[in-house]
Amino acid sequence: MNSMENLAENDPESADAIVLRPGDSGYEEELAGFQTGFTQRPAAVFAASSTDDVARAVAYAAAEGLPVGVQATGHGLPGSAEGGVLITTRRMDGVTVDAEARTVRVQAGVRWEQVVEAAAPHGLAPLNGSAPGVGAVSYTLSGGLGILAREFGYAADHVRSLDVVTADGRPRRVTRESDPDLYWALLGGGHNFGVVTELEIGLVPVARLYGGSLAFDGREIDPVDVLRAYERWTRTVPDGLTSSYAAVPYPDAPGMPPHLRGRYVISVRVAYTGTAEEGEQLVAPLRRIGPALSDSLREMPYTESHTIHSDPDFPHPYYGDSAVLRELDVEAAAQVLARTGPDAPTMCVLQINHLGGALATEAPNSVPHREGRFLVRLLAIISPGAGQEGREAARTVLDPAFGVLAPWTIGRVLNFAFGAGDRPEGLYDAATHKRLAGLKSTYDPANLFRRNYNIA
Repeated sequence: MNSMENLAENDPESADAIVLRPGDSGYEEELAGFQTGFTQRPAAVFAASSTDDVARAVAYAAAEGLPVGVQATGHGLPGSAEGGVLITTRRMDGVTVDAEARTVRVQAGVRWEQVVEAAAPHGLAPLNGSAPGVGAVSYTLSGGLGILAREFGYAADHVRSLDVVTADGRPRRVTRESDPDLYWALLGGGHNFGVVTELEIGLVPVARLYGGSLAFDGREIDPVDVLRAYERWTRTVPDGLTSSYAAVPYPDAPGMPPHLRGRYVISVRVAYTGTAEEGEQLVAPLRRIGPALSDSLREMPYTESHTIHSDPDFPHPYYGDSAVLRELDVEAAAQVLARTGPDAPTMCVLQINHLGGALATEAPNSVPHREGRFLVRLLAIISPGAGQEGREAARTVLDPAFGVLAPWTIGRVLNFAFGAGDRPEGLYDAATHKRLAGLKSTYDPANLFRRNYNIA
């Protein structure tokens, strides 16, 4: 602890809180996170262990007129940033399951893998995403599009209460009944309205599922043919089945796993809570597409659900964005595949999520674009610490690809902005944005919470 100093002398009420400043031992380590493409150099990093620590940090930032950012795992950095206050929450990692009520309370630094493991002994599961190392709170505040989304909706739809420190430095417990406007804004508005220190979230009675990945060699089977078959197939499946299509051109480079090195892998990922027999019948048309490079479709305990996508678990630099589509035009998507495939100037990852089902159901929160039928996510690998330069280089590839999809695009998704924090347009429909902006002026009139995908 001797590498960390107490708060500034002009804030004596914060004598017990921990803060690091540039040049301090431990400062760089405290900033480290999953996204390595953007750099942060805050004037003060508050390593929070409690709601009181968060409240002190917010009060300090307000008194000094400094912007506030929040980091748990560092997956969702909006971009590079200089100055201001960063509150890190990874030490706040408490998880409490109420099996009878089918709820879980998670603190601000909790990762989804912790929640999955805590809920599993009770035959329950959270509505987590594909990557177990993602922070549960930030994911949920941005909506939360999970692996069971078509059956159960967004994670935000299942939040019972939020503990939050607002711009006045006041800790509050917010529910739909106690503060309907703030509740609505927090769930979908990201970190714009305060620092959420704890969530109470509903769990679902899922202990096992049928799922996995069916992968094809994109150099032997046309990726467009796979996509065309996939799009037709999505029109036939029940709401209890959630799936996605992915195209990943792995470089022929040292360090890549031998079975992936130089391959263009096209895969369809599936998660279904029905029986294994029903699952086998549902995926049969996919297996008829052609010879599979690999086939991991099987019945599994929910604790193995992260293997469906097998997202990378190591820090790396990336930039990307998303587009919610009213329909998927396969011929237009074929142009996107051509622009982002093996011949692209940088490695790109394309994922297309099938939406609909419970995702289309309205809820008392600000998660928008529920009418969309598909979500396209594009991610480009950039150089470590490349910042704005890396962002601009990636855009030369990604922007034209998204331009092809513009006639069918109704918006973007906050969970998958992937560093595009300087581009707020499209994250909300006009009516939702207008209401959020009005509530922002009520709860954060000085725009203290602006180191995020900011609602001005």
